[in-house]
Amino acid sequence: MRLLVTGAAGMLGHEVVAAAERLGHEVAAWDLPECDLTDERATTDAVRRLEPRAVVNCAAYTNVDGAEDDEATAERVNAGAAGNLARACAAIGARLVQVSTDYVFDGSKREPWIESDAVAPLGAYGRTKLHGEEQVAEALADHAIVRTAWLFGPHGPNFVSTMLRLAEERDEVSVVTDQVGSPTFAGHLAPALVDMAERSDIGVFHGAGAGSCSWYELTLEAYDAAGVACRVLPTTAERFARPAPRPAYSVLGSEREHPIALPPWQEGVRAHLTALEEVAPR
Repeated sequence: MRLLVTGAAGMLGHEVVAAAERLGHEVAAWDLPECDLTDERATTDAVRRLEPRAVVNCAAYTNVDGAEDDEATAERVNAGAAGNLARACAAIGARLVQVSTDYVFDGSKREPWIESDAVAPLGAYGRTKLHGEEQVAEALADHAIVRTAWLFGPHGPNFVSTMLRLAEERDEVSVVTDQVGSPTFAGHLAPALVDMAERSDIGVFHGAGAGSCSWYELTLEAYDAAGVACRVLPTTAERFARPAPRPAYSVLGSEREHPIALPPWQEGVRAHLTALEEVAPR
């Protein structure tokens, strides 16, 4: 299958390209400057020239706090670009797998969020990703919107790598205990996205690391797996205030008959540590 991966230079896109190539697909990897997805005409023309059977859109504005100060840019990338890509796919009969986020939910539940739950994003990042979902669903029948959560991997900035770096610089760190989610290793999600590109079922899907934990528990697990001696102090989101509000509980579950099933998040942490060693400069 000829597969287009957008946002290919990013943390998730890098893994999707690698997974698709391992599976024997003909892969086109796009990122800036190959095509500016916020330019509708350029996007349509480029997709027409390539004629992919399917597209996995990993391009996104992912700076959650930055989006609060620059929602217009986040909207252009997370919503406008997704809509442009969906309309381009519709013009040639291609399928689109759109990556979205747990931050479309407000965190008010205390059991896993399923695909049909009401969305109510708390901040600009979640709003713009939701608008992207809406544009994709409106423009293209053959789509799969895959919401994931707390993504980490060796090819981009992420919470786990940041905490490992801080452990080298400090004797102790403070991490919030009252935000709970589903940590997801990009290397585990990527082949699932490629599989979604090959499937025919449409709509919204949830795909995240199995299980749940707080940021505090995720840090403890990462330090234990890495053999790090840094002390981890519990704190709260109120004490560790950040520009963008985060949902207190954004664990993802699924009501799908054939859900996306990923390994436990703890396995993801260990796979991440192995991957970091593999990409480290020699």
